Amino acid sequence: MDIKQLAHEVQDKVVAFRRDLHQNPEASLQEFRTTKQIAAALDELGVSYRLLDPTGVIAEIHGAKGPGKTIALRGDIDALSIQEKTDLPFKSCVPGMMHACGHDTHASMLLGAVMVLNQLKDQFAGTVRFIFQPAEEIGAGAALAIKQGCLEGVDGIYGVHIGAMKELGLLTSSAGPHHASTDRFVIKVTGKACHGAGPHMGVDATVCGAAMVMNLQTMVSREVSPMEPLVVTVGSFHSGSRFNIVSGDAELEGTIRSFNRELHAQIPGILERIAKETAAAYRCEAKVIYEVLTDVLVNDETMVEKGMASARKVSDKVAYDQKGMGGEDFAEYTKVVPGAFFSLGAGGTYPGHSDHYWIEEEAFETGVAFYAQAAYDFLTEA
Repeated sequence: MDIKQLAHEVQDKVVAFRRDLHQNPEASLQEFRTTKQIAAALDELGVSYRLLDPTGVIAEIHGAKGPGKTIALRGDIDALSIQEKTDLPFKSCVPGMMHACGHDTHASMLLGAVMVLNQLKDQFAGTVRFIFQPAEEIGAGAALAIKQGCLEGVDGIYGVHIGAMKELGLLTSSAGPHHASTDRFVIKVTGKACHGAGPHMGVDATVCGAAMVMNLQTMVSREVSPMEPLVVTVGSFHSGSRFNIVSGDAELEGTIRSFNRELHAQIPGILERIAKETAAAYRCEAKVIYEVLTDVLVNDETMVEKGMASARKVSDKVAYDQKGMGGEDFAEYTKVVPGAFFSLGAGGTYPGHSDHYWIEEEAFETGVAFYAQAAYDFLTEA
């Protein structure tokens, strides 16, 4: 058995499938064509599956040696609302939509792993479950898949994210908190508009909002231990309509990132207190809308070490990496079963979410081989 060779043999099919998905990107929870394409490929392979509602697929391969453990492999499938500006011959055909985060590659590499493991099912006991997950970009897909039973009976789970601008073929991971929680907040400030020549006649929402921007940073400097990473970013601040009018309304929108699940649960209350008390100090009112997009992704140490051992079998480029502030809804799986999330370097000169995003397709062989090797080893080793 040579999983690297089997991955090499399916490379052309993986590339072709990826290019088709890249040309036809679909938004979160609207991946209807993508779902049909995956299902059709599974039908051709004779692999059993069921559809998620409204989109996504769960497939399974059962080892011929009988029952055993169940390992899940996850690949996400949704795209982003970005107009592609590459010169790729298979660039997006959908105006304003693009696979700029590599989810087309994740789905394709996962399908490649299905092709490989389907050839090896006589050699292992247990089950490999393949989760083609929708809606990662809006932080909703993992929870949706879990609610529909994707983790029932699962003993462990692996995920892979393609890494643009990282060394081609480099597989990395690390134990513990690996991706930050990702939250979004909106603060609506209400004051009283008046003429700019008589500001005392109104209640200035702009001044209040400006103070709020600064006061929110005390969450980092005065509310949380300096040993605890925390990012509070106000990315959008809108107030006012004319140069000589004191604004009666302001709206702040931003994101908060952390690596501690306990702290993550406390953040909405802290934010609301600071926002409302700042507003009161400036005679305004504040309404806070807080949305938890993803929780902290915590890699299980045992799963990481098993995965690293598998990675070394398929790549001579394997390393431990550092945690990052980017969010990933793979975090939801790691709250339920032991899991590990890996990164796969794929070259390129533009980062993820860029309208010029591209990666080296040669990386797919390593990704397919890692998915398959990690699953095989999990089922066959004690």
